[in-house]
Amino acid sequence: MVANKRILIFSTAYLPWVGGAEIAVKEITDRLARRGYEFEMITINLTGRESRDEVVGAVRVHRLGGRGYFYKILYPFAALYLARRLHTKKSFTATWSIMASFSGFAAIFFKMLYPQVPYFLSLQEGDPLERPKHRAMIVWPLFTQIFRQAHRIQAISSYLRHFAHDMGARAPIEIIPNGVDVKKFGATIAHIEQQKILQQLPHVTVRLITVSRLVEKNGTEDILRALAILPEHVGLYILGTGVLEKKLREQTVALGLSTRVFFAGQVPHGELPVWLSASDIFIRPSRSEGMGNVFIEAMAAGVPIVGTPVGGIPDFLHDGETGVFCQPHNPHSIATAVQKIMHDATLQATLIANGKKLVVAYDWDLLAERMDTTFFC
Repeated sequence: MVANKRILIFSTAYLPWVGGAEIAVKEITDRLARRGYEFEMITINLTGRESRDEVVGAVRVHRLGGRGYFYKILYPFAALYLARRLHTKKSFTATWSIMASFSGFAAIFFKMLYPQVPYFLSLQEGDPLERPKHRAMIVWPLFTQIFRQAHRIQAISSYLRHFAHDMGARAPIEIIPNGVDVKKFGATIAHIEQQKILQQLPHVTVRLITVSRLVEKNGTEDILRALAILPEHVGLYILGTGVLEKKLREQTVALGLSTRVFFAGQVPHGELPVWLSASDIFIRPSRSEGMGNVFIEAMAAGVPIVGTPVGGIPDFLHDGETGVFCQPHNPHSIATAVQKIMHDATLQATLIANGKKLVVAYDWDLLAERMDTTFFC
């Protein structure tokens, strides 16, 4: 099949670095490639150990630089240099920036040189929006152009659509959320696979699970404080790594929770359905959130959810219907929400049934079709 759309992606991170945005790009590009799209990406070698040039799924990935903030600062300029070389060979029909970050600067630099090439922007931000705004103050007029110059903008939540409007976006803004592989996460998991997970916390009967980067915004320390309030038969799986891991492990010991908490580390995304199926309640007391793919994945797996009413979460989490709200920075509120689900079988059944119905609209195949017909158009 001859590509009818050749798109150059600018992104500061990509697989094997795993986050919601990276998973979304992989799922969408894999599906759009079947519709005649061709993708190349310029990203950063964040680990310093990845291949400089390789094919990942449907995307040819070019990695620049290495570890450290210095390479992020250099990225827009190095990416522009490489993009010009690639464009002379490929003649890209569009560029696509993943988030309004250093990748956005690379995209608008390219737009200045090739104004006839449409530039698309996806907003996947999960950190507090004050952070990118603060970092961009020194180049504020240029930062606003990331939004103003876009041909079309995808926001994964209404929260991020408001962000785009506030930044002066002129283009149409489409709310197209991130999705879930409904079949994979909703599949029945073999008992023997679940047992491998269950044996990690053999002394508990109710298992909470959280999946996230171990950073301040995801509130993992609040979960530990809530666990100390909850009965001793309640345990917690922590999936993910991050800068707070050492502190969280020390906090676990200090709170006397060593036999009730299991740090699983960075679990491959393909193994996540097994962990969810072996858990009773998913919990992530986010302090900020663009959307949160893993909430939808937990719903697809039939796991009741505790979350906070912040950022893009209220788009899909409705208190008492598809989940139970707790308040950010509030361990007692978290413990109350967990107990509410634990002690109400009717509520559990309602949350699971409503979650299963909701996730149908988040199927990646449907979202890829929307990206084709309402975003890249």
